[in-house]
Amino acid sequence: MNSQALRTGLLVLVGLAAILFFVATFTVYQTQQALVLRFGAVRYVTAEPGLYFKVPLVDTVNYIDKRVLDLDTPVQTVLSTDRQNLEVDAFARYRITDPLRFYQAVNNVQNANARLTSFLNSSLRNVLAGATTTDIIRTRRADLMNVIQDSVNKQAESLGVEIIDVRLTRVDLPAANSQAVFQRMQTERQREAADLRATGQQQAQGIRARAEREATVILADANRQQEQLRGQGDADRNRILAQAFSRDPDFFSFYRSMQAYENSLKSGDTRMVLSPNSEFFRYFNDPSGLAMREGGDQPGAAAPGTAAPRPGGNDGAVAPARPPGTSGLAPPAGGPAPGATGSTAPRPGAAPALPGSAPPPAAASAAAQ
Repeated sequence: MNSQALRTGLLVLVGLAAILFFVATFTVYQTQQALVLRFGAVRYVTAEPGLYFKVPLVDTVNYIDKRVLDLDTPVQTVLSTDRQNLEVDAFARYRITDPLRFYQAVNNVQNANARLTSFLNSSLRNVLAGATTTDIIRTRRADLMNVIQDSVNKQAESLGVEIIDVRLTRVDLPAANSQAVFQRMQTERQREAADLRATGQQQAQGIRARAEREATVILADANRQQEQLRGQGDADRNRILAQAFSRDPDFFSFYRSMQAYENSLKSGDTRMVLSPNSEFFRYFNDPSGLAMREGGDQPGAAAPGTAAPRPGGNDGAVAPARPPGTSGLAPPAGGPAPGATGSTAPRPGAAPALPGSAPPPAAASAAAQ
């Protein structure tokens, strides 16, 4: 009976001792720092992790986070020095370095975030108001964030807080100004494109003008050389022709008459009405052309309808000359040749044909028949 009561008493004492130990001790972890208060007054501060004792029901422990804390601020509108409204979104990172001052100033993290948000917003407005839009967005963004961090850090020292970093996450134009800015940027790009296009057209016109000028010079030189060569060729041709024609003027006259016959008596619709005794047909009746030149009725000239006797013939008779317009076909058997004058003997005093010269076309055709 006594042993059982003793055992019960021991258990009660152990339980009371355990409760007393639990109430009289507290634990500080690596991520915490503790502030021990007695009746609201700060007794001591500990930042080292471990097990500590306190007076039960008298001392209270206030734990403060020792890690880096986040501070996100809402988006706010800032007016830059070039009178441009910007929507700025920023955040900060801070650490509690003085737990006693932090407890005395703000007491908890929620109050500290509110105070730090006001500090950060005021610093953002003051610093960014003295910078241009280009500086904030592109050129001096890192320097401006460092200036903001130093400004907030000076104000946060009174709270026992150290600002580790301040960053601008987003800097945009307001939605109402985005379209206007886009149109202005588009207009500037179009102006630059127009300037580049105008410069290109100017250069193209210069290149085209130089090319046309060079082409004109080349064509002029080519035409000049062409005219010189043509003139030299014509001079050589005339000289050669003059030399050749001066050797035998009669043959030259005969040759040119043959060319005229060939070019004018071609098949076609063109008709010419000429007298057989005209100067044009003087080689039709006389190969030498003397009969038509001297006149058909003068002595020594061949008659218009007759041909001069061909040297070297058997009996001195020649075929009658064919009048212009008659065919060179052979006459029917036993019949006279068409267009014959009825007399084949040359008239007395007619000029004989030139030795070695070709007979007239009509005589040659009749002789061939």
